[in-house]
Amino acid sequence: MKYQVTPYFTFNGDAAEALDYYTQVFQGEVTARQTFGDADFETPEGMENRIMHAHFQKDSFSFMVSDSFRENSITIGNNISLALELENKDEIQILYDRLKEKGIVLMELQDTFWNATFAKVKDHYGIIWDLNYSHE
Repeated sequence: MKYQVTPYFTFNGDAAEALDYYTQVFQGEVTARQTFGDADFETPEGMENRIMHAHFQKDSFSFMVSDSFRENSITIGNNISLALELENKDEIQILYDRLKEKGIVLMELQDTFWNATFAKVKDHYGIIWDLNYSHE
């Protein structure tokens, strides 16, 4: 991947599961993980094992995740899209195949009028990924 922004995803209690999924899809690692129970403050009962903060890293690609501190306070929507500029056709194909396996294809992998190969996939956590490989 050529460029990086650091998005932060918040979940309703399934951040650990999401981290496992994204580790498999992107073949990276969780470089930091802290649960609410690890933190030095009062934690509501049942929240001890939820993720307070975690960081995922794959080369220069990274993001952070957490679970909401309040039960069911997150509404999954379509207002977040993360654009990834990829290095080559193999990389875009691999990520596209992995994401669509449990996700929904919003735009098939295809060559575009802007001289790129592009796809848009919503994964099974509701995150929309814009995959782009510029032919240059």
